[in-house]
Amino acid sequence: MRVFAIADLHLATVTPKPMTVFGPNWAGHPEAIFTRWREEVRPDDLVLLPGDLSWAMRLPDALTDLAPVAELPGTKVLLRGNHDYWWTSVGKLRAALPPGMLALQNDAVRVGSVVVCGSRGWLTPGHEPLSGDDGRLLLREAERLKMSTQAAARLRQPGDHLILMLHYPPASPPYPPNPLTAVIETARPDLVVYGHLHGVPPERALRQVGDIPACLVAADSLKFRPRLLLDTDQA
Repeated sequence: MRVFAIADLHLATVTPKPMTVFGPNWAGHPEAIFTRWREEVRPDDLVLLPGDLSWAMRLPDALTDLAPVAELPGTKVLLRGNHDYWWTSVGKLRAALPPGMLALQNDAVRVGSVVVCGSRGWLTPGHEPLSGDDGRLLLREAERLKMSTQAAARLRQPGDHLILMLHYPPASPPYPPNPLTAVIETARPDLVVYGHLHGVPPERALRQVGDIPACLVAADSLKFRPRLLLDTDQA
């Protein structure tokens, strides 16, 4: 089994939102993602989707956006992003998702020999300090991430790979430690993946949390092609 990731699909079938405001490279981006996904991913692969999946405001409309994703090859693990306003109840979402789609919230999933955990994350302190509200939200997200990593530890079997997903980056320049990085360094995942940032080449984004590899998988940074993270048959 191979593991891929791509965040920030920003699908907008029901709620039109022209992503070309972020650059001409976004023109026709859903078709580009779907085409390149089919080129890369096989049915027995795993694809991680770290947030900002649909611009919809309601779950039924989001399901319209997610339907063509469900038809693509691979098992998909979904994480909520800051624009996924339709994601209000994970129970209702899980009941409505098509087969082969898993929703991650305050817990973890195990697919083959890969355990996936994560949380949305939030703004982190960098060159500028956080406001009081942002600081409180960051602490809440760190607690949710801790719950997820604890669930992952219970699921993980000897030899399993652990991947941690965030929507927001785990840290902000100049990358001082923060509550999210503390949880990550305690959990010791094999890899951290995140999205949210647009117009940033992967080589210019955060690439490590301590000594733990991290990679940006926002769709535009990948030229709308799912990124191969791991091949469990070769690891």
